[in-house]
Amino acid sequence: MRNTLLRMLAALMCTLAACAEVAPVQDFDLEKIAGKWYMVGLATNAQWFVSHKAGMKVGTAMLVPTTGGDLDLSYANLNADGTCWRMTHLAKKTETPGRFTFRSEVWRNDNDMRIVDVVYDDYALVHTIKTKDGVTEVLNHLYSRTPETSSALHQKFTQLSLQTGILPDNIAILPQNGECPQV
Repeated sequence: MRNTLLRMLAALMCTLAACAEVAPVQDFDLEKIAGKWYMVGLATNAQWFVSHKAGMKVGTAMLVPTTGGDLDLSYANLNADGTCWRMTHLAKKTETPGRFTFRSEVWRNDNDMRIVDVVYDDYALVHTIKTKDGVTEVLNHLYSRTPETSSALHQKFTQLSLQTGILPDNIAILPQNGECPQV
């Protein structure tokens, strides 16, 4: 029991230290991040992930800059029964380019999202710190302009996730999936 508590405390300290150090990419370009992305990788230290990981598949994200410099986020994922799960957020810009904040009414949490690495016509690594009722969780995404990615990108995503305190078992490259129809 004591060892388990010590491990949990060490993981928490590592996560908190990593969260404080993750900075957005320099020279972030809001217009170039716009468009359709495939969410091919997901990693988190959240407890819910353990029981849901096996059923998760690639989804899509549409990122649309607003005239005020914010970012409209629209997510869609095709369910096994043919229905679509959808969610939208308005991510508000901060003083730091590449860093956005938003409140999820669905999950009732506050989100601090950072684009930490990006090649605009290829991939983006997105690091989000989620806070609900004083509990902080880390969520990393690997976005790609295509549904398939290279092993080098998988490695880059895995490295970011490990550096931000996520255990190897909680890092997933998601299997292919159909797409939801446009609305």
